[in-house]
Amino acid sequence: MKLFATLRNYKPEYLPKDIFSGIIIAAVSIPIAMGYAQIAGLPAVYGLYGSVFPILFFALFSTSRQFVFGVDATPAAIVGGAIAAHGFAPESGQAMLYIPMVALFAGLWLLLFYFLRADKIVDFISTPVMGGFISGIAVTIILMQIPKLMGSPAGSGELLELSKHIWESSRNINWLSLGMGVSALLLLILGKQFMPKFPMAILIMVLGVMATAFFHVNEYGVVLLAAVDPGMPHLFIPQFQQVDLTHAAGRGLMVAVVVMAETLLAENNFASKNGYKLNIRQEILACAAGNLAAAAVGCCPANGSISRTSMNEQYGGKTQGVSIVAAIVMAGILLGATGFIGYLPVPVLTAIVISALLNIVETHLALRLFKVSKPEFYIFLAAGIGVLCLGTIYGVSIGIILSFVAMILKATNPPRALMGMVPGKSDYYDLNKNRFAYPIKGVILYRFSEDMFFANIKILQNDIQQAVQEDTKAVIVDSEAVNSIDFTAADAIALLADSLEKRGIRFYMTGHTDKINRQMRELGIGHLIDKGRVRRTVLSALKDAGVEIPCILDIPEEDCGRLKRLGNRAFPHGEEYTLEEFIWAFGEDAEQEIQKRADHVLGQIHTVEDICTLAEQGVDQLVDAWGFLGELDEDLLLRTMERQLKNGAEKNHKEKDRLCQAISQRREKLRKKLFQEHPEMTEYLEESRSHRIAGKYTS
Repeated sequence: MKLFATLRNYKPEYLPKDIFSGIIIAAVSIPIAMGYAQIAGLPAVYGLYGSVFPILFFALFSTSRQFVFGVDATPAAIVGGAIAAHGFAPESGQAMLYIPMVALFAGLWLLLFYFLRADKIVDFISTPVMGGFISGIAVTIILMQIPKLMGSPAGSGELLELSKHIWESSRNINWLSLGMGVSALLLLILGKQFMPKFPMAILIMVLGVMATAFFHVNEYGVVLLAAVDPGMPHLFIPQFQQVDLTHAAGRGLMVAVVVMAETLLAENNFASKNGYKLNIRQEILACAAGNLAAAAVGCCPANGSISRTSMNEQYGGKTQGVSIVAAIVMAGILLGATGFIGYLPVPVLTAIVISALLNIVETHLALRLFKVSKPEFYIFLAAGIGVLCLGTIYGVSIGIILSFVAMILKATNPPRALMGMVPGKSDYYDLNKNRFAYPIKGVILYRFSEDMFFANIKILQNDIQQAVQEDTKAVIVDSEAVNSIDFTAADAIALLADSLEKRGIRFYMTGHTDKINRQMRELGIGHLIDKGRVRRTVLSALKDAGVEIPCILDIPEEDCGRLKRLGNRAFPHGEEYTLEEFIWAFGEDAEQEIQKRADHVLGQIHTVEDICTLAEQGVDQLVDAWGFLGELDEDLLLRTMERQLKNGAEKNHKEKDRLCQAISQRREKLRKKLFQEHPEMTEYLEESRSHRIAGKYTS
C-alpha cells in the first residue's frame, strides 16, 4: 500500500495546473457542498467541513490521479431520506447525532469490504438498476428543493408528500425569490451549454452575495443562509446510546455499497479514458478513510464527485495534489472568510444544487436502454419510480429483484437453433436464418447457447423431441456455449439419451469445455462419456455415428437443379484431428481410460489376420465405444499398447513380436500421413510421442 501514490515521481510542470484546479474545485465546492449538507439535514457549513479532512484522507490512499472526493448528492439524499423516515427535523439535535453515525458505519463497512476484497460486489449491481436508483434520488431531491425557490422550506418524504408540499408552496410564492432562483438556474444551464469550462456557479454565488449586500433582498422576503462563525470543525464523539444502531448500520451499509459502486465505476471510466491504472482495492480503502474522516467532523457520508472530477479534468489537474490544494483553500476559508455565507440567498444556492442534480439524472441512459433493450429500460424505470414513490431502500430492492427476474427469464428462454450446412462450406448455420443452409440427412444438429439448469432443460428436451423424424439416425447437441450443468439437467440429458437410444437414435453432446465433462461425471452421467456419446467436435460425432463425410445434405428436390454442380457431396470437409480427445473427455481419468482401451484392443487380437488389419487399418474397429479416433489419439493408444507389450503386461500373447512390429508400422503410417496432409502437426506428434499423457515419464 502506497500513501499519496499519485505524488510519486511528481514533475514540476504539474504544479501550476494542480494549484489552479485545486482553487477552482474549492470555490465550486462551496455552494455545492453547502447545498448537499442541507439535503442531508445538516447546517450548510458542514458541507465546508466535509470538504477538508475527507478529501485529504481520500487523497492519502487513492491511486486515481484525478478523482475528487467530498460531500455529494447520492449519500446526502440517502441520509436525508433516512432522517425523514425517522421523523427527525433537519438540523435538529437528533439529526446531528444520527447523520455522522451513518457516515461512521459507512466507513466501517467500506473498511470491511477492503479486507474482504469485495470490490467485485459492484458487478452484481447492473447499470440499469444503478442508473434508475441514482436518477430516482436526483429527481426526489430536485422536488425537495423546488419549494425553496419559492421562498418556502424544503419538502420531505416521497412523491405524494413532495407534490403536496410543492402545491401548498405555490399558493404563497415569494416572486423575487422565485425570479432569482429561476434566473440563476437558467444562467447555469446556458453556461454549461455555451461555456462549459467557465465556473458559472462561482459567478452566480458572487452575484447573489452582491444582491444581498447592495439591494438587501432579504428585506423583501428572500431567505438567506444562516451566518457561520469562523473556525475549524470540532471532533465528533459518537453517542451510541442515543442512536438506533441497527438503522444507522443498515443505512450505512446502503451508503457504503452505493459509494463503492459509484466511485469505482466512475474512477475506472476516467482512468480508462486518460490512460492510467488503478489499484481498485485500495480505492475502497480511500473511500473508507474519507468517510471515517467525515464522521470525525460530524459530517454526512462523502462520495467521489463526478461533476467536480470532470471540472478537474477540464482544468488539467494531474495528481491528487489538486485535492490537497482544494482542502487547504477550504480550510483557509473556514478560518477567516466565512462572512460571505450569511449573505448568500437560499434560492441562488438552491439553483446551484438543482443544476448539479440535473446532470445526475440519467436521461441519456434511459433513452439508450429504450432503443436497445426494453426489459432493461423497464428495470431502470422501476428502480427510479420505486425510489421516487417508495423510498431508496424499496427502489433499489425492486430494481435488483427485477434484474434477477430478467436474468432468470432470459436463461429460461435461451438462444437455440436447428443447424445445417451451406453447400461448399464446412461450418454449421442456423436453418431459420440462412436460406442457403440445409439439414444433414438423418441428423438433428441442435445448438443450445445457455447453461443447462432446471428452468431451461425442458426446452431442450421438447425441441429435440419435436424435431426427431422417422429417418433420424443421430441427435447432436452443440453445447459450445454451455458453461455449467446442474443435477436436474444432468438427469434430463441422461433420460433423453436413453429414450433416443431405445429408438435406435444416437445422442451426442459436443463442443463444450472439459469442465462440463467433469461435472457430468460428478453428477452421475459419466456413462455417456464412457459410451462415446460426448465428443469434442460435431465432426467427430458425425463420424462416430456413421454419417458419411462429406455429409449428404437433405436438399429439397426443387433446389437440386440449382445445386447440381455440387452433387450430393455438398461440402469439402477435411479430416478431424482431435488432439488427444480422450484427455479432453476423461480429464484426470484419461490415463486409466487409455489403458483400459489398450487392454481391450490387445484382447481382441488373436490371429495373424487381425495383426495385419492393425498394421494397415489401425484400431478404429477394435476400440470399445470410442470407435473413431483422430491420428494423434490413435498414436497415443498404439503407444500405450506397445509399452504394455514391452513391459511384459501381455507376455503370454503368442503373437507378441508380430504385434510390436504391426504397431510400429501403423505408427509410421500415421506419421507420414500427418506429414503429408498436415505438416504443422508433425512437430506436435513428435513432442507428444516423447511424453506420457500427463507428461509423467518419457517412453
